[in-house]
Amino acid sequence: MKRFDNRLELFALILFCILGGLALRLGYLQIIKGDDYAKLADGNRIRLISVNAPRGLILDRNNEVLVSNRAGFSVFIVPFKGPIDRKVVKLLSELLDISYESLDKKIKQNEGRVDPILVKADLTPEMIAKVEERRGALPGVVIEAQAVRDYPNKEIAAHMLGYISEINEETLKKRKELDYRSGDLIGQSGLEKFYDTELRGERGGSQIEVDVTGRPINVLGKKNPTPGLNLKLTVDAKLQKAMEEAVDNHLKYLKMTGVETQAVAAVALDPRNGKILGMVSRPVFNPNFFATGISQKEWDKLRNNPFDPMTNKVISGEYPPGSPFKVVAGLAALEEKKVTPEEKYFDGGNHPLAKEKGNAGGAALGWIDLRRAIQKSDNVFFYEMGYRLGINTISKYARMFGMGEKTGVDLAGESDGLVASREYKKKALGNDEWYIVETMDATIGQGFQLSSPIQMAQMISMIANGGVKYKPYLVEQLTDNDGNIVKQIEPQIIEKYQFSQANLNFIREAMYSTTIEDGNAVGILGDFPRKIGAKTGTSENSHGRDHSWFVAYGPHENPEIVVVVLVEQGGYGAVAAGPIARKVLNSYFGL
Repeated sequence: MKRFDNRLELFALILFCILGGLALRLGYLQIIKGDDYAKLADGNRIRLISVNAPRGLILDRNNEVLVSNRAGFSVFIVPFKGPIDRKVVKLLSELLDISYESLDKKIKQNEGRVDPILVKADLTPEMIAKVEERRGALPGVVIEAQAVRDYPNKEIAAHMLGYISEINEETLKKRKELDYRSGDLIGQSGLEKFYDTELRGERGGSQIEVDVTGRPINVLGKKNPTPGLNLKLTVDAKLQKAMEEAVDNHLKYLKMTGVETQAVAAVALDPRNGKILGMVSRPVFNPNFFATGISQKEWDKLRNNPFDPMTNKVISGEYPPGSPFKVVAGLAALEEKKVTPEEKYFDGGNHPLAKEKGNAGGAALGWIDLRRAIQKSDNVFFYEMGYRLGINTISKYARMFGMGEKTGVDLAGESDGLVASREYKKKALGNDEWYIVETMDATIGQGFQLSSPIQMAQMISMIANGGVKYKPYLVEQLTDNDGNIVKQIEPQIIEKYQFSQANLNFIREAMYSTTIEDGNAVGILGDFPRKIGAKTGTSENSHGRDHSWFVAYGPHENPEIVVVVLVEQGGYGAVAAGPIARKVLNSYFGL
């Protein structure tokens, strides 16, 4: 009996120790570690879902809205409970009519992350209803209100404004430190890309309570996102639309006459400050397609177009500058005292040092001076100027007028262009032997010379404004959601050259003379109510018909607009590009 009592006491002692230990452990967990485990428990039932901010608006100089946002809903998959069930993926692809393979690939790329995965933006009411009806079979699927980027004018100014689409894996890796996440919509071209950081704003988020299966059951809290900054442009929407209409109508006319081209670049800017007033590139695309996810059919249509609709030809296209470069060569000859305004040179149809170098159509103008050579775009006279100047001087002046380097315009994807030189020939061809005919070609904007339309606009602006090289720009103000100016962008002078004003005035008078008497541009601007300086151009193209240039500034006495038009494979400048430039000037002057 005593042994039994001892056993009972031992059992009671053991039981006491166990219960005491449990009590101590319970106290430790509840009192000391209670807050930590409460947070873990909340972590198991609460998920944070980020919400992207509405992007800032883009407005023209008169506050007309060019890019805005509209209300919409997007569907996301959130990996609440680890890897996403492929049954959910398959069901979503069926409900939303999207490719299972593409959705599955996107999800696999995001495995191991907790960020929401964008499945589809801008849901239709029918799509929302379908998802809600099958909510029980779609754990982790969330529908959130999300602003949808809207381009109300569709294709108008598309290359300038750009477009947005979902960030890809490569860009995400580069921008992770800037808080870009999978599913974010990011600027891919134009102003949307160049000013993406300013436009995107500050993301908000929601606290979502989920049940044990991972299905959302309650929204516990929200932080509203901060909209991005708005961009106020230098562009005049009215002029922009007139430019687009002029380009499209003339393309139709050219097609009727047998000129099968679809590629045009046109730009208008203010030579007094570098402000871009309008910009058109053809062919074009509708940026709305990208904002909500472009279909494979539409993408293939754009990608397979030989005239490349996705390229902004105003800043990225590179073409021989042709005869408009003669105004630079003419100024160089005057500045370097290789010719005087009064000197006459005999054009017998070709140059005596290179019999193969002559005028278009075999024309011979006889005794002519520099003014007449610009007015009639005479090649032989400028071959002689090139011979007198030499390639080094021609290259120097080409660079002074902006060729061979980016203008610095606030758009992504600008080309450098190319300046003909011995150095370039040696680098490109491994041959530093230079021939006089190569200098002659460079002098009339051919051979190795290449320029983009925006560079050409900067070049003609320097002639018009007296030698000041301004940086072209599109955005003049950044404002917040309350209309407060966050940043004012002022005109920027890159360089101011001290050319002889008498020489510049002479070149301008020669350009004006092309629109009067029997000048090459008289058929385009001879009856124009304002005095306009202009130059036609036809640049050789080894891949088809010659390219067509037309450059102009006005009014002649006090220039306030420069217009440059390039028509790929358009033929003669006065025929293919000139009528577009006239219509732009008509609109600008309200005629």
